[in-house]
Amino acid sequence: MPENKALWLNAKRAPFTVGPAPYTAPGADEIVVRVRAVAVNPFDRAIQTIGDIITPWIGYPFVVGSDLAGEVVEVGGGVTRFAVGDRVLGYAAGSDKRRNRAAEGAFQDYAVVLAHMAAPLPDTMSFEAAAVLPLGLSTAACGLFQRDFLAMNAPSAAPALTGKTLLVWGGSTSVGVNAIQLAIAAGYDVVTTASPHNFDYVKRLGAREAFDYRSKTVIADIVSALRGREIVGALAIGQGSAAACFDIVGRCKGARFVALTTPPTSFDNIPAGRGRLRRLGPAVARLVAGNIALALRARRRGVRSKFIWGSDLIANEVGPMIFEAFLPTALAQARFVAAPPPTVVGAGFAQIPVALERQRLGVSATKLVVTL
Repeated sequence: MPENKALWLNAKRAPFTVGPAPYTAPGADEIVVRVRAVAVNPFDRAIQTIGDIITPWIGYPFVVGSDLAGEVVEVGGGVTRFAVGDRVLGYAAGSDKRRNRAAEGAFQDYAVVLAHMAAPLPDTMSFEAAAVLPLGLSTAACGLFQRDFLAMNAPSAAPALTGKTLLVWGGSTSVGVNAIQLAIAAGYDVVTTASPHNFDYVKRLGAREAFDYRSKTVIADIVSALRGREIVGALAIGQGSAAACFDIVGRCKGARFVALTTPPTSFDNIPAGRGRLRRLGPAVARLVAGNIALALRARRRGVRSKFIWGSDLIANEVGPMIFEAFLPTALAQARFVAAPPPTVVGAGFAQIPVALERQRLGVSATKLVVTL
């Protein structure tokens, strides 16, 4: 049996530590992946600092991490899509309440992955490039395709054009770049926001038009651009995105629904240790007040909205829709780009906390990756 090692979170708000971990054999419809690259996400930091609020079901010690790429080393019963030695990317769902086990965290040498949440890699794609995809792709897919969100048509190799337009606020983000590509592959036009230096980037991914989200006239400019078009709704990514999308969608023809990815206040500066309560209390108060303000704003604009939980697709039709039916062929034919491009921070588990802190300080149009 292989020797496993992991980056452990041994208790609520504890520092990350490297240590041995049990090797877990796959169950039915699962695979075990020898992890070669992982990407870091804000959610990983949030579990460490405010996990008792957002993931209270987690029992410690625990292994976090969602994005991985590597090689299949063992397959469970009923798995026919993969064989030992296959190169894959996978969404590690261990932090989801329905899975809730350290064996399915990405930050370890050998991780258990649901077979329907993995996809084979073309020979031309590196593990580092592939690792950027799973959580950003999954979050975008949840907002676009779940029946209680935008309920858009499924992506395909030859989509029927719908004549409808999706607004993606935050197009150069990890979620945004995947949402743009998924929407185009499903037959929709895309209008997005980004910094001006990322306009060409989001247009290469398929966006028809891009607007500067910092512009004082951005809302009016987007409403003008959408005049005469039917929208399918909006995906709101980043601080301030919800209110802006409510104002735009409420003035457009079409579905008045906004899928939300970002709470109205940031918890990035909440420390795991000393000073936590001093900062957490005001942040929670801002969150409550912000949600109330957003609900009132949505009501005034006649807009419906709902927050995305990025792992919900593991338990519905959207997971297989993306990771089985769409992504393998789309990657093989280069119709879908692994985006944003990776920036490799370093190698080894000790570099993951370094990458998380670097991410907290801010990155643009890239995703931070660590090789293992």
